[in-house]
Amino acid sequence: MSSRLNLLLLAFAISIASLVGACGDSLAHELITPDAADRYISQANKFAAAIKAKDAPATRADAMVSLARMLDDIKELLNRDLASHGRIQGLPSQLLVDRLRQVGHPLVWSEALGRFGAPVDLYKTALDLDQKGKRAHEALAGMLFGNFYDSFRDDPLKPILADGAQLQPLIEAGERLVKEYPRDPSTEEARFVTAILQIRAARAGVGDRRVRSARAREMMTQFQRDYPDSLRSAAIPVFLDALP
Repeated sequence: MSSRLNLLLLAFAISIASLVGACGDSLAHELITPDAADRYISQANKFAAAIKAKDAPATRADAMVSLARMLDDIKELLNRDLASHGRIQGLPSQLLVDRLRQVGHPLVWSEALGRFGAPVDLYKTALDLDQKGKRAHEALAGMLFGNFYDSFRDDPLKPILADGAQLQPLIEAGERLVKEYPRDPSTEEARFVTAILQIRAARAGVGDRRVRSARAREMMTQFQRDYPDSLRSAAIPVFLDALP
């Protein structure tokens, strides 16, 4: 494997680790014990009831984000089980998966990746309900990162499915997250991911390829200037070489 590709993969190992670590109120370091499963099920029931209630859109959006964040936490735990053992371990985990399905918010399974995916539809619906709400930044980040990290296996420049119309909404979500919430802890990662999405859009011929390439180059070089010590910056030459 080339040293340049090693840099690229290292950058994404860091990105994924930061995404896992950013899950607020997370139980990401706790096994799904019977007690943990009971807590998750209780919370899922509460959030699902709030989502179905005829409350204000902001209240329902808040419940959606809370449920999505919780599903992200559970997904990480179960995916670690799958990576280590090839299957979900333990009856509490299996019960939890079944109960989430029963309340109408099952974990998303990706056949192409062989693991559970992010609950991006919940984040998007929450954002549609409350565009400027107190948790809009969480919904934007969840939608952006969930879609992005579930779109490839090893190489972020080689999506599983052909890129197309879905790229521009994600780019806009990333740009909005960076512009409107510059102090959000995910800002560095959001800038990096959004720049890669611009590269993918240029390579896929979405819009004017020259404009896309120029914008992607500008975003990558600005990232490198703003985060010179980031290991993500070390991978930028790989991405710039991929521009059409």
